[in-house]
Amino acid sequence: MGVPERPTLLLLLSLLLLPLGLPVRCAPPRLICDSRVLERYILEAREAENVTMGCAEGPRLSENITVPDTKVNFNAWKRMEVGEQAVEVWQGLSLLSEAILRGQALLANSSQPSGMLQLHIDKAISGLRSLTSLLRVLGAQKESMSPPDATPPAPLRTLMVENFCKLFRVYSNFLRGKLKLYTGEACRRGDR
Repeated sequence: MGVPERPTLLLLLSLLLLPLGLPVRCAPPRLICDSRVLERYILEAREAENVTMGCAEGPRLSENITVPDTKVNFNAWKRMEVGEQAVEVWQGLSLLSEAILRGQALLANSSQPSGMLQLHIDKAISGLRSLTSLLRVLGAQKESMSPPDATPPAPLRTLMVENFCKLFRVYSNFLRGKLKLYTGEACRRGDR
């Protein structure tokens, strides 16, 4: 068996480091443009959603948590500038990270059995940190910052969830929807 090509080796190394939430400095700057990377996080999100599926009555959160609305009007999305899309994705990813961390805190303070659920929360936290780092490399954070004289972005649409099933459904939908749409467009632009 031969030595893997350097880009393949970097991709494998990056995939090993990303779940740890570590910044991946040696990764190609357009790593998130490799569909396999995003698909891996989407698969993890779907697994978490499936584990909690059918649990509309539990495991419940002791308080409602605010999450980003994941509905996408595709016609409106296509008319948006990439910078506007970046704002929506960056704000949504930030709110989703806060929501998952809040869910983790609520689970830690509850009497519910937490083994499998805790594992998926930990994976989600790690995945969201890694995705945030990858989006920074792609330039999403810069694009999401408006110049002082610009019109402020529309407020992020949100909704409330009351159980882990809905929390993980939103997480999965956000990655499959807005995040995937944004990264696809940003990567196609090719000016990064």
